Amino acid sequence: MRRLKVVPPVKPDPQVEDIELNPVPFDQSEDLPYAMRIAASWAWRFLVVVIAAGVAIWLLSKISLLLIPLMIAALLTGLLGPLVELLNRKLNVPRGLAVGITVIGFLAMVVSGLTMVGQRLGAGFSALWNQVVIGIYQVQDWLFNGPLQLSNDDVAGVINDTLLQVRSNASNILGEALSWGSYLGQFLTGILLAIFALVFLLLDGRRIGTFLVNLLPRRARPAMDGAATRGWNSMVRYVRVQVLVAFIDAVGIGLGAYFLGVPLVLPLGVLVFLGSFIPILGALVTGALAVLLALVANGWVNALIMLAVVLVVQQAESNLLQPLIMGKAVSLHPLAVVMAVAGGTMVAGIAGALFAVPILAVLNSVVKYIAHRAWEHDPFVLEHYGSQDRGPRFTEAARNPQAATPRPSPTAEPASLATVQPAGRDESESNEEKP
Repeated sequence: MRRLKVVPPVKPDPQVEDIELNPVPFDQSEDLPYAMRIAASWAWRFLVVVIAAGVAIWLLSKISLLLIPLMIAALLTGLLGPLVELLNRKLNVPRGLAVGITVIGFLAMVVSGLTMVGQRLGAGFSALWNQVVIGIYQVQDWLFNGPLQLSNDDVAGVINDTLLQVRSNASNILGEALSWGSYLGQFLTGILLAIFALVFLLLDGRRIGTFLVNLLPRRARPAMDGAATRGWNSMVRYVRVQVLVAFIDAVGIGLGAYFLGVPLVLPLGVLVFLGSFIPILGALVTGALAVLLALVANGWVNALIMLAVVLVVQQAESNLLQPLIMGKAVSLHPLAVVMAVAGGTMVAGIAGALFAVPILAVLNSVVKYIAHRAWEHDPFVLEHYGSQDRGPRFTEAARNPQAATPRPSPTAEPASLATVQPAGRDESESNEEKP
């Protein structure tokens, strides 16, 4: 009888068993090149930002009747704010009275300027009526005896065709007229809203800003308050530079009209100054008026020279003065200014061209302020948040900013307000709030 040999069971190796039971997962992304993975990560994040910006612009366009007057009031506040502060702090005029004097004086200046321009233009065109009639006869003579060689029948045919087109499109013309009436109503409503917002921004601008900042978490208030203040200062500089550019534009076209013998130089300069604040449309209307005055008063050659002067001044203002002077004032590259105006015009028309540069300047200042953690050594933040919210170390920094903010070494980590323990709070509570 054969004896069977009993083979003992093999004891499994724990390492091998662990490898078999817990296999390493296969990462399919490793099949893609590293550059492709990075590009894909950037691409979807970029698409999210673009979609979010597009949705925000679309939503804001639905409330443009409220948004545009508010932004105009903000620009005017940046322009008139120093005058209110001068009356209030230097001359001890009550703030409400100072705001009233400033707003009423500004409106009176604008209305009186436009009234003077209208009266001068009306009187000037009355004096130039004979020349207007002569110009009409010259146009008729050129049509009949010039290169076109038109006859009375041709002119009558053109007039009849025009009348026929007007009659056939009477309903469309009426609809356009009604829509323009609606636009006029919206324009007047926007003016009233802008004046109303201007009064309260001049009167309670700081308190409105403080209210909005206090809606944020306590730890974010110093950074946001300092960033908003820095952005506001950039917008104030933009408004002042815009006034300077408009003045240079008005002087350039006014001097050109004066040396060419164009009448009504003073009202023309006022119109050019006011029109410079309205992108595209203001320059087009004021330039056309200057050329028309030259044509009526002095003929075709003078009008062509005046057109050249207008184009040179406006191109110099758009491509040299605004990018260089304004770019330096608001810390933007000249190319960024040009691209902002062009992009704003493409996205939102005249309103986009008007607000593109100040919005870009504000965003630039806010982003730089937050990225550099500038609130940690900003005297404004040290003054307003030192003893109230940031404890004894921050209070000492408010009293002596230079001693409290030494120059960091190359290997040292940057100081942060988040590491300062507020007074009256224990260590466990502060550790819970640390990010």
